[in-house]
Amino acid sequence: MQEPLNTAQMKQILEAALLTAGQPLSLDELLRPFDGRMERATLRMLLDELKADWQQRSLELVQVASGWRFQARPEFSLYLSRINPERQQRYSRAAMETLAIIAYRQPVTRGDIEEIRGVAVNPNIMRQLIERNWIDVVGQRDVPGRPSLYATTKTFLDDLNLRSLSELPAMENFSQQDILFEPPQPD
Repeated sequence: MQEPLNTAQMKQILEAALLTAGQPLSLDELLRPFDGRMERATLRMLLDELKADWQQRSLELVQVASGWRFQARPEFSLYLSRINPERQQRYSRAAMETLAIIAYRQPVTRGDIEEIRGVAVNPNIMRQLIERNWIDVVGQRDVPGRPSLYATTKTFLDDLNLRSLSELPAMENFSQQDILFEPPQPD
């Protein structure tokens, strides 16, 4: 195929790039195939058109923290899970509480988390959340002992289909009995 001449060809190139990518693609990554011959505004317009084009299909184009990706619509998750019947990893209530505290109060130290929860944080919980790449150390608090500060990552946002932390539900929406996070089913 020669250099794109019209928007239909440009949309096809974007669609091919997004469908074959193994992870979300940022706007900068999506501009690369056009070698500087496309404006960001044009790219955003084409992405909006692609999103509309796929509205009645089994996949949807979504924007998450790391960029844009195609993913199966939620109503197909039951059927797709039968192809790859891996057990979804379950997280303890303590892990979910710890993650929620980090997400809503970041950056926080282990001491902050322990003060809010009223119990010591199990080191395995922190390790599990770091290995999942949902949290990371983003610095140290400038106090004696210089404790690590934890915050959520783009992977956390991507896995929850969020573009930013501002899309998290308001804290007021939760009661003591609510589970704060239920990770989405794999596509």
